[in-house]
Amino acid sequence: MKIMLLDAYFYPENIAFSHLEQDIIEGLVRRGHKVRVVCPTPSRGMSADEIKRYQKIKNETLNGVEVVRFSAPREGKNPMIRAVRYLWCNLREHSLGRRYRETDVIFAVSTPPTQGRMAGRVAQKLGVPFIYSIQDLFPDSLVTSGLSGEGSLLYRFGEKMEKKTHRSASKIIVLTETIRKILIGRGVDGEKLVTVSNWIDTDAVAPVKKSENPLFEEFGVNRDRFNVVYAGNFGASQGADIILKAALRLKENPGVAFVIFGGGTEFESAKTFVKEQNLTNVKLFDLLPPERTAQVYSLGDIALITCKKGVGRSAVPSKLWSIMACGTPIVASFDTDSELARILDASGAGICAEPQDADALAKAINTAAEKISDLKNNNAREYAIRHASKEKCVRQYIDCIENAVKS
Repeated sequence: MKIMLLDAYFYPENIAFSHLEQDIIEGLVRRGHKVRVVCPTPSRGMSADEIKRYQKIKNETLNGVEVVRFSAPREGKNPMIRAVRYLWCNLREHSLGRRYRETDVIFAVSTPPTQGRMAGRVAQKLGVPFIYSIQDLFPDSLVTSGLSGEGSLLYRFGEKMEKKTHRSASKIIVLTETIRKILIGRGVDGEKLVTVSNWIDTDAVAPVKKSENPLFEEFGVNRDRFNVVYAGNFGASQGADIILKAALRLKENPGVAFVIFGGGTEFESAKTFVKEQNLTNVKLFDLLPPERTAQVYSLGDIALITCKKGVGRSAVPSKLWSIMACGTPIVASFDTDSELARILDASGAGICAEPQDADALAKAINTAAEKISDLKNNNAREYAIRHASKEKCVRQYIDCIENAVKS
């Protein structure tokens, strides 16, 4: 088969789904399929020299994959500027994608939210199936990120756009059964919906012994303290600022230390807060590359996952499986009626506290410190291998793509 991916971000840029998409692509190539990626020239998280170099590369082959790039404005932090970039990229991908008439199937991810509608229109033009992977529910994400209110003009526009996207898709891949039920409730044909969890490569991400973990020396972290690790963005939906508020409440506990590897739009504000409050129990560092994930999560006696209230009910952060693959217990400041909370309860691998409640998070961290032996004895890694292995989940994606063409 000839499979075309219409991407808003592609190597060397990274979003939460990037490494998962690479696994899917590698699996498709191994099965003998030809893969073409249409995407903008990269600019996110790159130096000016790297951006300039990639602007000259319009067509290349990477590990057997044809990559077609087009020039696009750099992505900024301002929502309006980002929206303009999304629109530009969608117009260019729509124009370029329609040219490849030998395509058998189109695949796209729901980042940004307009990506699915554009990909569906290209698929209709070419008369081929369209596989849509939903990573964030839209327009719900407008509300949870604070960009718009439910029932607003923008929200209603998003609802109409998503309905058209769902109708154009041959198959829709969702992360959880919760999302599946929500979409059926919104009128989506249940036969279209396939539930596939995001996954983790448990060969690449595995426990690293404290005595062998170089991050302790590299960042001056004390092995003898109870280290609480967070790795991720500080942004509108993550609610990671709650970690610093919990650290403030635990400031007088000399045995507990917070080690944070962060980024995102609000990370500078986080640094300012730590300095102003003199939080000597908090160390802040920039995010490390994905290949150091095992070292990061093995650094902690526990690892944190956070979200704003209402954001987590239909989502399972991919970092959950990375942490569990390292065998590290989890404390989550997360919706307690979410899929993540259910997984922590079923696996016995952690504690879920009410989101946006610093007292509840501080209490949960103290409880985890008291029960750390019990939490570590529940084999989180085995649970991750059983439910979110790379081999199992990638196979489900590939089967979905292949079956869409056969039918």
